[in-house]
Amino acid sequence: MSGFSLKRLALTILIALLACSSSIQACSARKAMYTRQLKTIGKGYDGYNYQDPKLMDEGNGVTPLKNTGSSTFNVLHFGAKGDGKADDTKAFEAAWAAACQVRGSTMMVPSGSVFLVKPITFSGPNCEPNIVFQLDGKIIAPRSSSAWGSGFYQWLDFSKLQGITIRGKGTIDGQGSIWWNDSTDESESETPTAGDSLYSSKQDSISGELSAKMPSTKPTALRFYGSSVVTVTGITIQNSPQTHLKFDDCTGVQVSGVTVSSPGDSPNTDGIHLQNSQNVVIYSTNLACGDDCVSIQTGCSNIFVHNVNCGPGHGISIGGLGRDNTKACVENVTVRDITMQDTMTGVRIKTWQGGSGSVSGVMFSNIQVSRVKTPIMIDQFYCDKSRCQNETKAVAVSDINYVNIRGTYTVNPVHFACSARLPCSGVTLTPIQLKPAQEVSQSNGPFCWETYGQLKTNTIPPIDCLQRGKPSKNQLHSNGESC
Repeated sequence: MSGFSLKRLALTILIALLACSSSIQACSARKAMYTRQLKTIGKGYDGYNYQDPKLMDEGNGVTPLKNTGSSTFNVLHFGAKGDGKADDTKAFEAAWAAACQVRGSTMMVPSGSVFLVKPITFSGPNCEPNIVFQLDGKIIAPRSSSAWGSGFYQWLDFSKLQGITIRGKGTIDGQGSIWWNDSTDESESETPTAGDSLYSSKQDSISGELSAKMPSTKPTALRFYGSSVVTVTGITIQNSPQTHLKFDDCTGVQVSGVTVSSPGDSPNTDGIHLQNSQNVVIYSTNLACGDDCVSIQTGCSNIFVHNVNCGPGHGISIGGLGRDNTKACVENVTVRDITMQDTMTGVRIKTWQGGSGSVSGVMFSNIQVSRVKTPIMIDQFYCDKSRCQNETKAVAVSDINYVNIRGTYTVNPVHFACSARLPCSGVTLTPIQLKPAQEVSQSNGPFCWETYGQLKTNTIPPIDCLQRGKPSKNQLHSNGESC
């Protein structure tokens, strides 16, 4: 019996050892397989290491694993399809959430793919600073009304960030023709001509894709809000439903090498819109749109726009300011080394009756215009509706300088329409050379109303309507709210 018991004990020990060995081998195999998977996922097309994305079924969400030290986050590795059909919004949200946690990180939108993204906010203020949004692929907006609900003011929104950069060779496409065809807004957009109606020929095919009208609220394609040290460079923004690129309440903005493109008859499609923003530089940029190439609104100061090509569009404008009896303040604006062709106006200041505040310290220099309706304009009676009420208050306009404005016009060279109660003052011109375009058989001369200043040189044509000096004290009436 004792011999049998010893044999039985030895057999039991041997079985236990074999089972343990098998378990260790299985564990090692699983570990090796997991390591191989991480290596496969961890290398992107560009050689960077990326976090392993963990896809979650709950709510179709995509949640990245804890950061392992990588600083580049490719949307393809967070579940984006990039086929232009699947909704990639969740993947963009997940990639941003990961990038947001890493100082100086890069969120990668790679070339060779088209990403369909619904309205989205890339939000601080809890993000680390100096994030780069590397856009080399194409982002498109949804074309169905259901994706927009009752409407959004922004499509791609960057909010409350410090040191945010969007750069690359990619494209943001708002697919705006659907919205333009539904547009019922009254605006200053010109009546479309056969040559300008670039989107109307697509109307039949577009209407076939739509089962319902788009919301009345049209979104801006790309907006930055409440951010500092903002850079946008190299990208293309096209066919926005409304404004293409907007900066609201931002400081330290630099825009360069950007292309904006939409048809000349696309309604309210400003190129770049500035509001409540300071220390802004815009340069080496091409802007073609259906409204102002650059629009500078209230709260802006220290704005420098140079080496920009504008057209088609409505020119470069300060305003409209003072709408609905509001106070507006703009100061220290320089616009120089600009080319414009086939625009409604060239360089313009426009204010609503009844407003208050002021525009001052403005320099327009080295502006080359070609077939522009009215190259130089100040309009204190601006109205984009069929009728506006007459008001006595006005936004004050002073210290406005025009230097070396040259080229051709189709309607009239200069239009200064200022308030009798608060005339424009300190308007200087030197030298001005504006001639009718060759195809124009009849044009008007310069027009001035309650505009005071100085002609420092002879002008072509003579601007004799400008009143020399300053308005008399009897003419000046305070608007009650200075800046």
